[in-house]
Amino acid sequence: MKSPADARLDIERRLAGTWHLTLGGDPRHWPHAFPLSSPSGRTLDQDFPAVQAWSLEWIDWARGHGLELQFTARRTAGTKQTLPTHLVVPDVDTAARVAEGEWRQRLVRGRARLTRLRTGFPDLAAPEALLRATDGYNDVDFDLLCVAAAWFKTHEGSGLSPRQVPIEGLHSKWLNTHRQHVLALSCVPDLGLVEVRPIPVHFTYLDPNHRQGGGRLHDSVSPGYAMQPAYFPDVVVITENKDSAVLFPEWPNTVSVQGHGSAGPSLISRVDWLTHAARVIYWGDLDARGFEIVNEYRRMGVSIDTILMDATTLARFARFQAYTDDKGVPLRRSARKNLPLLTDTERLPYEMVTDPSDAHPIRVEQERMPLTLAADALDRLLVKQVDRSAHEPSTTEDSGPSSDSYS
Repeated sequence: MKSPADARLDIERRLAGTWHLTLGGDPRHWPHAFPLSSPSGRTLDQDFPAVQAWSLEWIDWARGHGLELQFTARRTAGTKQTLPTHLVVPDVDTAARVAEGEWRQRLVRGRARLTRLRTGFPDLAAPEALLRATDGYNDVDFDLLCVAAAWFKTHEGSGLSPRQVPIEGLHSKWLNTHRQHVLALSCVPDLGLVEVRPIPVHFTYLDPNHRQGGGRLHDSVSPGYAMQPAYFPDVVVITENKDSAVLFPEWPNTVSVQGHGSAGPSLISRVDWLTHAARVIYWGDLDARGFEIVNEYRRMGVSIDTILMDATTLARFARFQAYTDDKGVPLRRSARKNLPLLTDTERLPYEMVTDPSDAHPIRVEQERMPLTLAADALDRLLVKQVDRSAHEPSTTEDSGPSSDSYS
């Protein structure tokens, strides 16, 4: 039997997955009747006072929040009882009010931004998708995105470096980080900019046969430039720590890539032969930014799995948590963001590291974990996927190792 607190979480989950579509005019998501997991017949017969208390709690809560309940008649001890079965939420604004937090502000902001996208960029095919992808932008960044996209719609960027684009407030780092959104909004195939100092993506060859044959161990590729690797990998492991990538154990037809932090998705996604490998695995720090990076890779179309980014691993290595950053500044807990592309296995530790109660670590860095553990997790993930492909030919996406894999 669900409690009102459980229902609030259900409402928030539905909001997280549908708010942008609803603002865009999709009527399929609201109103919605949320099931309350009504008591079984056995519970009803054996513990009717508890069931009655549960029913009254729901009636009071729904009335207090201006919501309707759906009821059904049930029989117990020869009597007919009317019990709630569903909570009906009529629209997205009511859902935001019940979910509390920042949802109402998000909808106000979302409506204003969607209007701007539709008015300024009528050729944009899916403004709702871009609205969701840029939800984490502050007002300055969103305004800069719109100004930059409008400029590239009417101007030729060929021959210019990112620093030379004549837009007030725009700098090369911002443009490199937000390039994909500018491309999407401007509806041009390429910005045409010249990379004066291209940022290389460094990677390590892990294939044992390649190594034993005397092949080079380390290499790099500049995104946007063609290069021929020693071999095209079937498996790519992206790690945030340089040493983890360089020292990752040997693995057949595999490369390990240094992740470049938050810039990694925009950089590495531009190297087709890396992101189009049969298996792309990300292993990052257990902190808010690590999970934001996972979400961003998927938002940019990179199909990735994760290893050692689950709640069990977080609990196991919590004693090694970091308290300061690399400059000695005390860490502050990040505000929780809407990361709709996380799996359930990843979402739980993300909620833990962003829990304002300070019951969990803010950051556990990946270098605290032995590379042998990462190799074992990789082996389990690949075996699991091969087994699934052989025995369960479905389109359901694997979320990676289960959270109890490393107990």
